Amino acid sequence: MRIFLSILIICFISFSCKKETEKSLVNEREFISAADISSFPEINLSGALFYDAEGNKEDFLKILKHAGINTIRLRLWVNPANAHSGYEEVKKLSSTAKASGFKIWLALHFSDTWADPSSQTTPKLWQGISPQDLMDTVYNYTAFVMKGINPEYIQIGNEINPGFLHPYGNITGNITLFRELLSKSISAVRDHSEGTEIIIHFAGIQDSDWFFAQVNELDYDIIGISFYPIWHGKSLIKLKTQLSALVNKYGRKLLIAETAYPFTLSWNDLTNNITGSNDHLILPHYPATPKGQQEFIKSLKNIIKELPDNKGTGLCYWGAELVAWKGNEAVDGSPWENQALFDFDNKALPALNELKFN
Repeated sequence: MRIFLSILIICFISFSCKKETEKSLVNEREFISAADISSFPEINLSGALFYDAEGNKEDFLKILKHAGINTIRLRLWVNPANAHSGYEEVKKLSSTAKASGFKIWLALHFSDTWADPSSQTTPKLWQGISPQDLMDTVYNYTAFVMKGINPEYIQIGNEINPGFLHPYGNITGNITLFRELLSKSISAVRDHSEGTEIIIHFAGIQDSDWFFAQVNELDYDIIGISFYPIWHGKSLIKLKTQLSALVNKYGRKLLIAETAYPFTLSWNDLTNNITGSNDHLILPHYPATPKGQQEFIKSLKNIIKELPDNKGTGLCYWGAELVAWKGNEAVDGSPWENQALFDFDNKALPALNELKFN
């Protein structure tokens, strides 16, 4: 009996130690707590003011910093129609954010405008050149960005489910050229930085296993997944299962590169909102309330923290800054103000603090 009890005690101690070790590893990991604030320069020019959770007027970046955000994500367009999201604007905001203690995560769209699963348009000045010239251009452009901004994280393309730089890098039309274009950009990152981590970004979980099998031989560091319930499903159980499967199969770190959730279904301007009905929500668990928004982020954060082999590495909230900055009557304002991390008085919402990993 004494021997049996001794064995039980030893097993209990070993189990407890294992749990404490796993808990310690989670606590020691350096998670990416990120906010995409790509439209902030334009919003800032409007004179919009922001307030912390107590209602005190405060510098926007300071509010993010105090909430535990450690990384700023910014989209970069090649030659946009105006200065917004162009190289000079992104470089300036990157420099300001770095000086405030943030790490920088660049999302290279390889387009003059939005790039996503529905549109991957080659920059106008790059259209019509030969595939070899395009590969050289991709390398040189990436090298230029690396030398000028030197981000801690860089995405090669944005939500590149169908490939990028169409028609050249269309994944269904020329998967070989798609991989070669990715490889050129990756090589430019590796040639100009020893520390920058490379993210490959896919929207949703459907077909994600097939996609990451196609790029598995490439030299990148982190799997990035977009997850919006309106487009990518309403089962967090299914999300966790698929993310765990990707980590187990491909052995890379993984983060949620984009997500958002409404704190209300109301509007604060006359611009149509993207998310605006109960059909877009995960009910009854996450209603469109400040608490519902906070709980949604908390659940995603826990999914990331619990991924196998400590491969879950972070979470980024998209459109954190997208308040109705053009005024209540604007028809060309924000389609996202009910999903921002600031309420209709531009006061920080509880979900902002939830982005911090601890």
